[in-house]
Amino acid sequence: MSNKRRRKLARTLVGASLLIVIGAGFSASLSDHGVASSQVIATGTSGYMQVVVTSGETIWSIASALNTGGRSDLSSVVDQIVSANGLASTDLEPGTKLWVPAK
Repeated sequence: MSNKRRRKLARTLVGASLLIVIGAGFSASLSDHGVASSQVIATGTSGYMQVVVTSGETIWSIASALNTGGRSDLSSVVDQIVSANGLASTDLEPGTKLWVPAK
């Protein structure tokens, strides 16, 4: 293989690698923005749905996203989430499945 061909192949591989890294970073940044990225995995029969916590979400950010349709007290939504899931604290780990009040 000639030197010119090797350099062209190396440039192509470096360019493709950069595109993959940039694409992966962009994809990760899209998934780290609040409840909109939480995945609803089940709907309960008593007005609750189950979501999966994503990186960067807090119980307060989830409650805030759910606080629509006349719920005026954000802390009461947090209390409902804590109670429905039997949480000892409001700290959440990514991947945790939570029952939350359905919108």
